[in-house]
Amino acid sequence: MSSVQRSIFFSAAERYASLLLFLVSTAVLSRLLTPKEFGVYAVVGAVTTVVAVSSQEFGGANYIIQKVSLSDANVRTAFTVTFCLSALIGAGLYLLGGMLGALFGEAGIEAGIAVAALNFLITPFSMTIIALLRRDMRFGVIAGGNLAGNFATVVASIALAALGYSYLAPIWGMVAGSAVQAAYMMAGRDDLRIFRPSLEGFPEVVRFGLYSSGVVLINVLYNSAPQLFLARVLDFAAVGLYSRAVNVTQVFDKLVIQVISPVIMPAIFAQTKAGADLKRIYLDAIGLLTVLHWPFLILVAVMAKPIIAVWLGPTWLEVVPLVRLLCIAYLSLFAACLTYPVLVAAGSVRDALVSSLISLPPSLLLILGASFFGVGAVAASALLTLPFQAAVAIYFVGRHIELRPIDILRATQKSGVVAAGSGVAAAIGAALIDYGVIGQAAGVVAACAAAAAAWLAALVAVQHPLLPKLKMAAGEALFITWRIGVPVPLSSGRPDRDGC
Repeated sequence: MSSVQRSIFFSAAERYASLLLFLVSTAVLSRLLTPKEFGVYAVVGAVTTVVAVSSQEFGGANYIIQKVSLSDANVRTAFTVTFCLSALIGAGLYLLGGMLGALFGEAGIEAGIAVAALNFLITPFSMTIIALLRRDMRFGVIAGGNLAGNFATVVASIALAALGYSYLAPIWGMVAGSAVQAAYMMAGRDDLRIFRPSLEGFPEVVRFGLYSSGVVLINVLYNSAPQLFLARVLDFAAVGLYSRAVNVTQVFDKLVIQVISPVIMPAIFAQTKAGADLKRIYLDAIGLLTVLHWPFLILVAVMAKPIIAVWLGPTWLEVVPLVRLLCIAYLSLFAACLTYPVLVAAGSVRDALVSSLISLPPSLLLILGASFFGVGAVAASALLTLPFQAAVAIYFVGRHIELRPIDILRATQKSGVVAAGSGVAAAIGAALIDYGVIGQAAGVVAACAAAAAAWLAALVAVQHPLLPKLKMAAGEALFITWRIGVPVPLSSGRPDRDGC
């Protein structure tokens, strides 16, 4: 198993375990918290996330990963810049909590921000270690830390919600998860001198951070804007409904994108350094992503009502039309996770920022206008904003790798056939549920199984490029299982490293 495949394996194991925790915690918290309480938590999360990325990206992970020759002084400086900025922002946010509570007309915002501000003192430690581990493709250690943190978050959130902590329960849960993750990462590292303050070479860190943090900041601001607009224009119940709809729509991100995202940038840098063609890497990745991305979103859109009823409960059925609109809009974001890594690999992190500055401000204005017409209008606005953002991003990528529209079409045409085939199977399952032929829970399982079978059959029928990779992955999984279950004699002379 190659280092990239091993990294994806560990990342997938962690993400799927975390996804299971997410599904359980979401189902439980949806029954312990009202839409309004979840809305307050969502607004606090939106505000703190927007400001957090300013410090986390300014000197942190991406600088450490892309640095060709990395010294201890570089790492110490990156940590120092990140920690100082993070602490400063956290203190400022704490002091502004009262004003933000008054702005949104909800006293709970101030209390929530006061708790969430603690994260700004914790995350720089774990983030620096994770960046070093990502650079070395040591995703097994990262997986352990992330899983420990996620488990602590879920346990603390559910326990506190059951004790009546309301919207503060998941906020305290996030703090507990960050603390456990940081402790895990630091306990597994022998040399903690990387946390000694240093400002050696800080202009280089700041220069890269200006572009990197700008890209992330404007994207996070855009993602958080609907919740903030709805909280200001409508009410916190609308925020809760929209946030839940986004959570459901983004399950694919948790299943796939978050599995491969930590690996994408290091892998692209490794392949281009070895002489691989960046355009071919990009197009191959699009072909593999769309055959997973499109069928999943179509399945969720078609099966939204029974999925919501079974997972979140009948009190959340108002999110069904929102989920369907967002799923359709998200179909256009099939290459979103590749834009930043490819532009950085092409030596143009500046274009990543320019692309965001062109596409996101008009999108924000449209969302703001839509918020005056209700939460449904905000979800519907994504049908315009997301395809526009995707087109701008692909244009800027295309400038560096000589990409043409016909190249995109050729790379995704087989995926479109596969998505249509699995979508038909899902639609048949949805119809059977609507007509009462089968119950909702059983129907969801049956429809997912039918869609998966149709997906696999279509994959074989069109001979999709993913097919040989699935065969290879299945063979390696069987080999790993055999190696774990059957001891290899010491006389075999084969190294037993990492179970591979």
